[in-house]
Parts: sequence; C-alpha cells; structure tokens
Amino acid sequence: MAAEKGIRARRVAEGIREEISSLLEFKVKDPRAAGAVVTRVEMHADLQSGRVFVRLLAGGDLEAQKRLVEALDHASGMLRREVTKRLGLRRAPELRYAYDDGQDNVSRIETILAEIDAERKGR
Repeated sequence: MAAEKGIRARRVAEGIREEISSLLEFKVKDPRAAGAVVTRVEMHADLQSGRVFVRLLAGGDLEAQKRLVEALDHASGMLRREVTKRLGLRRAPELRYAYDDGQDNVSRIETILAEIDAERKGR
C-alpha cells in the first residue's frame, strides 16, 4: 500500500507540474511570472501538500527570482483551484513555491571546472 501511495504521489506531482506550466503560460498575467518554468513538483505521499520548484527561463538575478516566487504566491489560490479541478482531485493540495537554483549551481561548478582545466593546460 505504501508503494502505491508513492506512485500516486509521483503521478499527481507530474500532473501538477504540467498543469501549472500551462497555467503560467496562458492564465497568469503577472509580469513578474513571465518566463517562469516549472522544473519539478514534490508531493507528500498523502497528497495534502507539495512543493513546486520554478526557475526563470532566461536566468535572472536574486531579485528577479524573489519576484517570481512572490508572484506565484500571489496567484497560489487560483493555481490551486485550477489544478484541483483539472486533475479531478478530491482535495486541493497546499502548494508552496520555491526557486530551483540547482541549474545555477551546475553552471557555477562547470565554470570552476573549466577554469581549473584552463589553468592546468596553461602550465
């Protein structure tokens, strides 16, 4: 039964990711959310709550990232209603939004490794 809950949570998380992506593209008019991409959604096994990870397509400074999360928090009621309706969920899950800086970290590491490689070749 526990494995079944985990599989369902993953399926619901993927559905939420797709629906929020669609809503960001067509329904959310807040300019602070322009260029937002949903990278992943993590749902608790009970489907009561989850975390939506987003990032800006064009990157962005810390202030732009903060504005994006604020815009999504502001639109959270509408997003929650729409996702619940579109996926046919019995209960509307509580969704929290967070900026996904994982790709930024990867880029930073790649830059450091490239600098190390260039330094070694220069010797």
